[in-house]
Amino acid sequence: MMICEWQAFSTDAETYTQEIFEEIVGDPFEAMLMKENEEIPSYIWTVNYVVIVKKYSKVLTEILFEKIPRNPVCE
Repeated sequence: MMICEWQAFSTDAETYTQEIFEEIVGDPFEAMLMKENEEIPSYIWTVNYVVIVKKYSKVLTEILFEKIPRNPVCE
């Protein structure tokens, strides 16, 4: 489900508020995609990026953010 208002989410080590996320990514939040029965978003859109939220631990709930430019310029 696409959500246009920030919904806080947590891992084992951190609770991500909109302010913390924007500080980490360095760009303002626009929307997020929450899959059914998931507590952590799969994708987060900012003004300039699509952020893929990747889980990297099978034992703990740990994530990392991979930023991809929304509108890459090809020369």
